[in-house]
Amino acid sequence: MGFSSQQFSSGVMLPAQQKDLADFLHGQKKAIILSGPTATGKTDLSIILAKALGGEIISADSMQVYKNMDIGTAKVSLEQRRQVPHHLIDICELHHAFNVVEFYQAATSAMDSIFARDKVPIIVGGTGFYIHTLLYGPPKGPPADEQVRQALEEDMIRFGPEMLYEKICNYDPVYAKTISPQDKHKVIRALEIMTISQRKVSDFLINADQLAHPEINFRCWFVHFDKETLYQRIENRCERMVDEGFLKEVEWLKHEGLEDNVSASQAIGYRQALDYLQTQKSSTDYQEFLMQFKKASRKYAKRQFTWFRKEPLFRWLDLEIFSQQAAAELILHDFENSL
Repeated sequence: MGFSSQQFSSGVMLPAQQKDLADFLHGQKKAIILSGPTATGKTDLSIILAKALGGEIISADSMQVYKNMDIGTAKVSLEQRRQVPHHLIDICELHHAFNVVEFYQAATSAMDSIFARDKVPIIVGGTGFYIHTLLYGPPKGPPADEQVRQALEEDMIRFGPEMLYEKICNYDPVYAKTISPQDKHKVIRALEIMTISQRKVSDFLINADQLAHPEINFRCWFVHFDKETLYQRIENRCERMVDEGFLKEVEWLKHEGLEDNVSASQAIGYRQALDYLQTQKSSTDYQEFLMQFKKASRKYAKRQFTWFRKEPLFRWLDLEIFSQQAAAELILHDFENSL
């Protein structure tokens, strides 16, 4: 390309350089990434944007990929999917442990196909690690080793996640701070990487200075409410999910092998529901389940805030200040007027 950062800073370009820049900007692809904590109304906002732009939506939710995990993941309805094409929803059977590398590959392929149809990709979801990976590429690290993983899973059963997590804390405290001891899938993967490579997991962390898709201008937004409003919305949604038959969904999924999927069985709501199904299902047990479901959902929202504060490309939109329609108009204006 015939222009440099020095030419930008000087403010002076020759005609040929101006043509190069114009051609580059005209040909650059643009996409929207819409994230935010759980229960902020991202789905409805994304559909407004998609209809206005002729866009197609790519889910960046680590659990919506699974078939039949519907109510607990707040999966977009079939009617909404008829209105706007959606990608990366219901693409996995429950027995398959979907991972971030598969997400990156599938999301990249979806973006390519959407651009090929002259449509706009709108990536929507609250799974920060997935979105970060889409922006900067999948984490480096050795491929899985079935024997090593099986041995670690046996250790997990014998000793519990806390003891295995302690090993990570001792050897790689930097990475240990980024995961929870209750996230068995990440604990096992971390120990697998350490065992195979004899290196720290933090040695393989993604380089956040280099975009994986420099040809795409990602317009990134994080929508949110203040804590008091958000927590009330979360609690209301938990209650609504239960009213819609969430426990029956989990009971059916349990028979289909939910507990064999380490990642899916630890998902917010599903873990608490599985625990409840092991009880006598008394009124007290039910109230405990509902309390733990709400508590876990609030904690997840808090972690989402923490994660996206570290993401430099995201601009934050306070939905206490902007109505959903006003937020949509602001995002659309930015998209249409950005270089």
